[in-house]
Amino acid sequence: MKTLLAASVLALAAALPASAQEGRKLVTILTAPEPQTQLMAMVLTMNAVAKGAEAQILLCGPAGDMALKEAPETATAGQPPQGASPQGLMRQMIEKNGVKVQVCAIYLPGKGADASVLLEGVTPAKPDAMAADLIPEGTTVLSF
Repeated sequence: MKTLLAASVLALAAALPASAQEGRKLVTILTAPEPQTQLMAMVLTMNAVAKGAEAQILLCGPAGDMALKEAPETATAGQPPQGASPQGLMRQMIEKNGVKVQVCAIYLPGKGADASVLLEGVTPAKPDAMAADLIPEGTTVLSF
């Protein structure tokens, strides 16, 4: 199902002219623990941003570890074919594109930690604000 959703988004993005894609909103919700899935979520989000989408990322559960200053190797190790890492692409989108990245509101309390453990540019999500970002018509939600 997730693969089908991702393929549909790619097909839609490819079919639309660049001007039609500008102003589109994309919310990527990532919970998957697998590095390959995390990297692919970042690749798809980055490509949507390159095509003009305004994107934000919500990391929950095991994927929240990508946002840690001391992230596990699964988030920081380069992967084939280009040696990119999930955290590396995420940081690039924060720094170069201003992509908003948040961890789920319950992620830090669940770890017994506070926001000081997060990378610069990553914040805890506020459920009411996140819900407001998910529901506008024309918002695409990718979930991995």
